[in-house]
Amino acid sequence: ILKNSKTIAVVGLSPKEHRASNQVAKYIQNKGYKIIPVYLRENEILGEKVYRDLDKIDFEVDIVDIFRKSEDTPEIVKKAINLKGIKCIFLQEGIKNETSKQIANEANIFYVEDKCIMIEHMRCKKEALL
Repeated sequence: ILKNSKTIAVVGLSPKEHRASNQVAKYIQNKGYKIIPVYLRENEILGEKVYRDLDKIDFEVDIVDIFRKSEDTPEIVKKAINLKGIKCIFLQEGIKNETSKQIANEANIFYVEDKCIMIEHMRCKKEALL
């Protein structure tokens, strides 16, 4: 998925540099991926236009990376599966939700939970999978 993806929407991307969402998005951005911040406030994060909600994005997104509480993820996943080009829904480390998993699986969207996309990227690079 990471090898064949270019655009990653990051739901819950904080503008605060010390937050995990910001650090992970910055890493991914520095590796050549286009990040799409999805956040309720701010107009720009990491030099990219902020979208208030996934349903406001009208272009292709390969991966949706979610930094929100587990109980918030089913509604986010419902919106994510309707994005153009969506290949994967990724719930960050510590985030799991059986309903979200079921929604993604029923839509035939690759689903990952409780893993860090940055760590997975580093692992794939180390194993020469990217």
